[in-house]
Amino acid sequence: MNNILPKLKMLTEEQVNEIHEYTLTLLETTGVRVDSPSAVEMLTKRVGRSNVEGRSVRIPRELVEWAIRSAPRRIQIYDRRGNPQFQIGGDEDRTRFGIGVTALFYQEPETDTPVEFQRKHMQDMVRVGNKLPLYDMVSTIGVCRDVPDYLTDLIGSLEHFANGTKPMVLLCSDENRFDDVLRMFESLHGDLGDKPFIIPYFNPVSPLVMNAGTVDKMKIAIERGLPVVVSNYSLSGATTPITPAGTIVVLLAELLAGLVIGQLYKEGAPMLLGMLPIYLDMKTLLNFYDPQSILVSLACAEMMAHYGIPHCGTSGSGTGWGMDLLAAETFWMNTLMMTLTKGGIAPFVGDTLGSKAVSPLTFIYCHELIDQALRFSSGLQLDSPSVGLDEIHAVGPGKGFVSAPTTLKKYKTGYYVNRIFPRWSMEKWLEAGQPSAQKWLRDYSIEFLKDLPAPEDHEELMKKGEEFIEEWEKKRK
Repeated sequence: MNNILPKLKMLTEEQVNEIHEYTLTLLETTGVRVDSPSAVEMLTKRVGRSNVEGRSVRIPRELVEWAIRSAPRRIQIYDRRGNPQFQIGGDEDRTRFGIGVTALFYQEPETDTPVEFQRKHMQDMVRVGNKLPLYDMVSTIGVCRDVPDYLTDLIGSLEHFANGTKPMVLLCSDENRFDDVLRMFESLHGDLGDKPFIIPYFNPVSPLVMNAGTVDKMKIAIERGLPVVVSNYSLSGATTPITPAGTIVVLLAELLAGLVIGQLYKEGAPMLLGMLPIYLDMKTLLNFYDPQSILVSLACAEMMAHYGIPHCGTSGSGTGWGMDLLAAETFWMNTLMMTLTKGGIAPFVGDTLGSKAVSPLTFIYCHELIDQALRFSSGLQLDSPSVGLDEIHAVGPGKGFVSAPTTLKKYKTGYYVNRIFPRWSMEKWLEAGQPSAQKWLRDYSIEFLKDLPAPEDHEELMKKGEEFIEEWEKKRK
């Protein structure tokens, strides 16, 4: 077997070491602010009181290097039924994509009109992610706004849990509900750390703040044996330096500080690190991805590969006014970049309108982008059967390969066929009334959404989950 694989690489070994050195220097001299008193106390015991001033903690490079060595290189992820799904990390790893995350609005597929995200939207969109095969996971898709605020995370997480079987990336809008959500899952499933299918996701606050909600929730998840994501969201020019290099170093310092805290909670705790590097438009005060954002994300992937730490990358979400040309350009650039890196996960496909909304059209269209990007990244095979000199010789000059044995064998699988758009000639398109690609996608998506089957244990899980919530409410009162 001789596979020719396209690869994308940006940093030289010298540049990797240079970024690492800048980051270690920042952690040793400036440090990070840690807002959790218990985490400050834990860090003080390891770094000494001379490195702690109030909530500011300077982290020696020796402790950072220890944390890097302690973290697992590979993480096995299962589905809700306990079946192995994929490994994150390692040379053989490829990027795994998921839909989400935590939107406040839902774009109606018929009109693209944003409406408040509701419980039914969570149910349906989890089923969309479960149905489309190239999505490997489903992230918390939105914040249910048609239920009481104090029940948002419990009810949304129950719908997330019961309407799919794929691995879950979990976010809670109220940090005080995180432990309650995990206890509800335990009541439905049992031990969550045995064959982990839930990956909690946490954000430090840039610049250089390990907020109490993040580190305290990390502790809760790590104690249960769950793999956790520590990923930071930057606004270059606002919460991080406007230069890509400055942003990389600040965000990497936050990630490594999170890694240190996680490994101090439990040495060997499985962790993924990643960045969501966004720019801030100083005129409109809106955030956006641009090509340099993709470069920062690529640099992060290469730094994680250098450290041997599983990577969580961006999905390029948020750009566009729905699934339009604005969104397509960013999704294409980011999806292709992610498939050509060292792997990891990209769990947040589908956000639009500055990440305030999700659109089912985006989920469905991006599934096709992922298919094509994965085909591109898989390269081509160069060996004697693939070249087929004997067959070429048998056909000879001036003849065609339509009836050649290899063509007859592979013509149905040898090239990409789009599930959404037909390959029409100009004449066929004119005959059909010159439909726009946007309308075709909309019509296809509306039809797709008519058939969203639930898992066979859906009713049982919903019943048990609602009983848990009912008991939880009684205790709360």
